[in-house]
Amino acid sequence: MKGIFVSDIHGSIPRFQRLFQIIRKETPDAVFLGGDLLPLHPMKHTTMEEFIQTTIFSEMKKIKRNGDKKIRFFVIMGNDDPRMYEHLFMKADNAGLLDYIQQKTISYKKMYITGYSFVPPTPFQLKDWERYDISQYIDVGAISPEQGRRTIDVPFDEIKYSTIAEDLEKLSKQSPANNTIYLFHSPPYQSCLDRADLHGKKVDHAPVDVHVGSIAIQRFIKAHQPLLTLHGHVHESAHITGCWKEKVDRTYSFTAAHYGPELVVVRFDTNHLENATRELIPVS
Repeated sequence: MKGIFVSDIHGSIPRFQRLFQIIRKETPDAVFLGGDLLPLHPMKHTTMEEFIQTTIFSEMKKIKRNGDKKIRFFVIMGNDDPRMYEHLFMKADNAGLLDYIQQKTISYKKMYITGYSFVPPTPFQLKDWERYDISQYIDVGAISPEQGRRTIDVPFDEIKYSTIAEDLEKLSKQSPANNTIYLFHSPPYQSCLDRADLHGKKVDHAPVDVHVGSIAIQRFIKAHQPLLTLHGHVHESAHITGCWKEKVDRTYSFTAAHYGPELVVVRFDTNHLENATRELIPVS
């Protein structure tokens, strides 16, 4: 299967336009959108619903209507995407436009694809897609999932007691990991994909961890050895570490997060993951 992976577009219309141009030209089997897709700030002259419909869904419809090849779009949201708009992606899934795969596994091209949006606690206020990682512990400088704000109502017990580790244990039972692509928003902890620009930073004299990925995802990869994991979230990591991919035993992991204005496209063939590429594409 030939795939294109992007993440952390953050509502940039030029990035989306360039992405859909590339998809039309290259006609991959699958496109993976790894969260943080929506604008961070209020938009002039339009609503978020209109943005999603015109910038994302209408372009997908054109590709599906005009292309000879059936391209599948696999989508999750990210921690900067307000969950109040999740229903629009679910509706598009029900209509057959895309595959919204948050905490869901589907089969495609003789393999499986699983999505997972939640990230460990961050310093940011929006908590729709934040969850405790392996316990009710939060890093120095982070805000508890029990605080901050949410755009939908969630049972308090779920907020307080659910963990990424427990979720992944359930997802691991849905398909054989060695034949599954996992589309995560968070990268694994202490990898070259989760390095934040926090060197030397302290909060109340306590040093801040420069690695902000998920311990649960790190352990999941080591224990289950998925075919491929895709990640975003930490924009500056590839710039700081100099690497955008790593291999842990049999598992390849790629990030499409980027700190600059360009569109980042990761291209891969599941038969030759060692040959995957990452391109920074200027946009107008």
